[in-house]
Amino acid sequence: MADRIIAGQNSPTSHDATDQQDAVDILENKLTQLRSLLNCCYGDEQELFDSIGARHRGNIMWIAADLADDIARLLQELLKRLHAMDQQKA
Repeated sequence: MADRIIAGQNSPTSHDATDQQDAVDILENKLTQLRSLLNCCYGDEQELFDSIGARHRGNIMWIAADLADDIARLLQELLKRLHAMDQQKA
């Protein structure tokens, strides 16, 4: 049994979060998930990653790649919103 919890709850994390998660909340959650996943691969828990076999290691890297793609899309969405807000102010 693990002696610590790696992943957090999938809940809004921004200060002004509503019942529905916005892109900022989702981005924060995805980054937390990716950080935890990569910690299992290259952090204190690397022995686990080394011992699970090539197939599972490949699947974990696939998950990490999907999370990184999700994060990139969310970041682009947020940057577009910020740019639109700046244009409205000008």
